[in-house]
Amino acid sequence: MSHLIETRTRTPARPKRPFFLRRGPMETIATVLIGLGFLMLFQPFLLVLYTYSLVTLLAGTVMFIIVSKFPE
Repeated sequence: MSHLIETRTRTPARPKRPFFLRRGPMETIATVLIGLGFLMLFQPFLLVLYTYSLVTLLAGTVMFIIVSKFPE
């Protein structure tokens, strides 16, 4: 009887997901991209960084929106 109780109370094993399919690390990367885009936007020295700041901001924002739907 105790064998039946033990088998019913086990929690299912969580599948291990690769790094790029987990929410926590990828949200951090997306947040860093957004911050990097803002820094690139507000620096007055290099025109190349200013030019690609909008692309970096948009990539970080889209990445954050997509990654926020991933499971924990």
